[in-house]
Amino acid sequence: MKELVFIDKNEIVTDSLMVAEVFEKPHKDILKKIRNLDCSKEFTERNFSPSTYNDSTGRSLSRFLIKRDGLVFLVMGFTGVKAAEYKEKYIEAFNNMEEALKNKVQMASYMIEDPIARAERWIEEQKEKKLLETQKLMLEQQVKEYEPKVTYYDEILKSTDVINITQIAKDYGISGKALNTILRKEKVQYKQNGQWLLYSQHQDKGFTKSHTQEFIKPNGEKGSKLHTKWTQKGRLFIHSLLLKRGIEAVIDRELNLQNT
Repeated sequence: MKELVFIDKNEIVTDSLMVAEVFEKPHKDILKKIRNLDCSKEFTERNFSPSTYNDSTGRSLSRFLIKRDGLVFLVMGFTGVKAAEYKEKYIEAFNNMEEALKNKVQMASYMIEDPIARAERWIEEQKEKKLLETQKLMLEQQVKEYEPKVTYYDEILKSTDVINITQIAKDYGISGKALNTILRKEKVQYKQNGQWLLYSQHQDKGFTKSHTQEFIKPNGEKGSKLHTKWTQKGRLFIHSLLLKRGIEAVIDRELNLQNT
């Protein structure tokens, strides 16, 4: 048996097929009962939505999607011990699903019957997967940063001072955005999910020191961002890259002008 309730267009519903199966009644009788209910037109339209399904032969047949209030109205006349048992099960199923949605616990896409809602949930799952992948890469970068290869060159550059990319960019009279772009083109870093990350071959060189900051998004969800600052060794590394591109520091340019 399928789940008693499911999500359709962000609404918790069951359908006439499931009601027929659960209460062991012919589906045609359930359809007839729904069409002949003694309730207002507004109540019917609000709680019973005409829909279709394909049977085993591929024929498109009628069914109704039913909300909680509609289900209660529909089955209140069903009697017997088994009917009472499944009324309770239905109430529990609706309550559990509502509680899950209230706590923002969403169903996996494959569990959602409505194709549009299923596709929307699948897109959300891919975004969540991408975010988790980015967070994993952020952590890997931080781990490797704290395990640099120690050389004599490292020893003389043991400075505790770190500097952000915008400050370094100012030394060359360019913007932080422009410098980030250059580092991307030089295969030093790449952008994933809005986050700049070092390529793995640069993560253990002691060029950067990063920390992760958690924050609350406008929708109430938790997010995280990696704040990366460059060490003096990283600053010299950037300097050498920029010199190869013919980009001198402002102070060097001024000295060169004075010497001409």
